[in-house]
Amino acid sequence: MTTSGRAAHWQTVYESKGEREVSWFQESPSPSLELIALAGARPASAIVDIGGGASRLVDALLTAGYTDLTVLDLSDAALAASRARLGVAGDGVDWVVADVTAWRPTRTYDVWHDRAAFHFLNAVEEQAAYVACVRRAVKIGGHVVIGTFATDGPEKCSGLPVTRHSADSIAALLGAGFTLTDHRRHQHATPWQSVQNFQFSSFVRSA
Repeated sequence: MTTSGRAAHWQTVYESKGEREVSWFQESPSPSLELIALAGARPASAIVDIGGGASRLVDALLTAGYTDLTVLDLSDAALAASRARLGVAGDGVDWVVADVTAWRPTRTYDVWHDRAAFHFLNAVEEQAAYVACVRRAVKIGGHVVIGTFATDGPEKCSGLPVTRHSADSIAALLGAGFTLTDHRRHQHATPWQSVQNFQFSSFVRSA
């Protein structure tokens, strides 16, 4: 799917559905919070949430005392929903409307977090562009946390095909300079109580 096609799809989703009408909604993003903490993030650590959209992760990070937060999403409607929900509490967040495969970050980050964005990139060139962005954005010694559907997870989401991953497949795509530090399964319960198998993989950048 083209960048413009992806943007149009997600804009339509977030303009037409409430947060509890999408399968990926989490009241409390506890797996992400735990892995960001395990990465050694401190209150002043620079954290970017890729595909953060209307996720409540940014709320939880602000509540936990993190002060240098960036949320990137294709859909400005998704980001607007988060900004409206947070009100003045979100004024210090850097909200970025962009496709991660085309994004050119102007700074670097201590923690790159992505829950359920990467698995929508099915073409080899899209995956390579994502990895190139990771390399531009993440500091040496920084951490990368990526959550995707597991190899026994759903084959589609929001009507789109996904690529299911293991820790090994993500490590192979990231390539040299990234060391796997943690991987775990997570069973996500959708708002209508079906279960989706996710896997989260964490890496430290060494080069």
